[in-house]
Amino acid sequence: MTNLTSSSQLVQDKLQELQHPNEVIILADSARTAQEAADALGCEVAQIAKSIIFRLKSTNEPLLVVASGVNRINEKLIAKQLEDKLGKADADFVRETTGFVIGGVPPLGHKNPVRTLIDEDLFQYDTIWAAAGHPKAVFQLTPLELEGMTKGQVMAVK
Repeated sequence: MTNLTSSSQLVQDKLQELQHPNEVIILADSARTAQEAADALGCEVAQIAKSIIFRLKSTNEPLLVVASGVNRINEKLIAKQLEDKLGKADADFVRETTGFVIGGVPPLGHKNPVRTLIDEDLFQYDTIWAAAGHPKAVFQLTPLELEGMTKGQVMAVK
């Protein structure tokens, strides 16, 4: 656990606060995309828990969808299930609402609570990897830990 950026340290601190032994690691190369992360970690792309922030149209609040790295998020399906429209979240909105940059948004440790949906497809794996506050920072966890840490709603997202 050396050379963590300040944003990655926030994630590590949150993990410790939640009494999870999970440790943030810094990769030599970028893990900005699910493919890059999988290549660096030597795991399947599907084991990468990618974080995508949307803007809920009715409230202008952020919505975090944590999806398997191989899945394309079906915005219409989610909008229908939430009975709300999903808008794009630009880099400024993501940083303002979560405290993190696109490419490094973790599933927890946001500066404000963020409603979270979790891709049910992640539950077919014993372990998954999530971003940890920086494009090169990740941590390993189980899908059940992800659900517990985020209090996220598990659903189909593709």
